[in-house]
Amino acid sequence: MSSDRCRALLGWYGDNARQLPWRETTLPYHIWVSEVMLQQTQVKTVLPRYLEWFELFPTVEALASVSTDDVLKAWEGLGYYRRARFIHKAAQMITSDFAGRFPNDFDDIMKLPGIGRSTAGAISSFCFGTATPVLDGNVKRVLKRWHAKPEANDKTLWLLAQKAINDSADPATWNQAMMELGASACSAKSPKCGECPTHENCLSAFRVEVSKEIRKKVEVLDVHWRVHLHTCPKKGIWLTQRPDSGIWGGLWSPPISELADQPDEQPTHTHQLTHRRLHLYPLQSESEPNGEGRWVPSIEGYALPTGIHRLLEKVI
Repeated sequence: MSSDRCRALLGWYGDNARQLPWRETTLPYHIWVSEVMLQQTQVKTVLPRYLEWFELFPTVEALASVSTDDVLKAWEGLGYYRRARFIHKAAQMITSDFAGRFPNDFDDIMKLPGIGRSTAGAISSFCFGTATPVLDGNVKRVLKRWHAKPEANDKTLWLLAQKAINDSADPATWNQAMMELGASACSAKSPKCGECPTHENCLSAFRVEVSKEIRKKVEVLDVHWRVHLHTCPKKGIWLTQRPDSGIWGGLWSPPISELADQPDEQPTHTHQLTHRRLHLYPLQSESEPNGEGRWVPSIEGYALPTGIHRLLEKVI
C-alpha cells in the first residue's frame, strides 16, 4: 500500500506542483528564508517579499551585517516579527560559528534560532537530500486522514511521517508533495477526495467529517489602545520603539496606552492578530511628547506595524 501511495503522490505532484521560486533552488539560505516566511503567512503574500529580500540581503553575511531595524523594515507586512529577529540572529550565528556557510548537518541546523524540527527537516531534505520529514499543519492533516487517526499526537505523527519519507526514495520531492496535497485536495475545510491521488490508499477517503476533526480553538481577546499622535509640520511625527517582547515587539509606532475599558467611541481602526483583536483610538495631542522617542520627518525607513500604517492612512 505504501509503495502505491508513494508512486501516486509523486506522480501527481509532478503534474500539479505550483511553480514557486523557492522550488527552483537548493541554496540553503534561500530555502531557509522561504520556509520561515511561509510558517504563518500565505504564499501570495510571501511571493513578492521573498524576491525583494534577496535584493536587500543577497548573502547571509549581508544579512548579518545590518541592523535589526533594517531587518524588521524588510519584514514589514509579513507579521509575526519574531521570525525576522530569529533570522537575523541566526545569520549572525552562521557568520560567527560556521564561517558564513549554512550548516549541512541536521543537528547544527536545529541549533539556529527560530528553527524547529519541521523547518530543519524541510531545509535538510530540500538542500541536502536527507530523509528528514516535515510536519506542518498540512502534513499532519494528511497523515491523520490517511491512517484514520484524527486524535494522533505529534509523537505518533512524527513516526508516521518518518516511515513515509523513508519509503518515498525521494525525500525532497516527498516533503513538497505532502505539503502541496494538504494545501489543495486534502485541505482543512473542503477535502476533495475525488481529486486526491492517494484516495485508494486512504482510510478516510470520502468519509472525512470536517466538523469532527480536532482543532485547537484560538481564543481571541479584544484589546483597546489609545494611540497618541504628536505631529508637527516642521518635525514630522513622534515615534517610539515598542519593547522587544509583546505585541509588535521592536517596531516603531506613535505612543500607545492600553485602555482599561472600551470607550464609547468607535475605534478608527481594528487590526486582527491571531490571539488579539486590536481596537485603535487615535488622539491628536498638542502637548510635547514625553519619554523616549524621536521626531521623524517621514515614516519611510522605519518598520511600523501594518495596523499603525492603516490607522495613519485614515487620520493623517
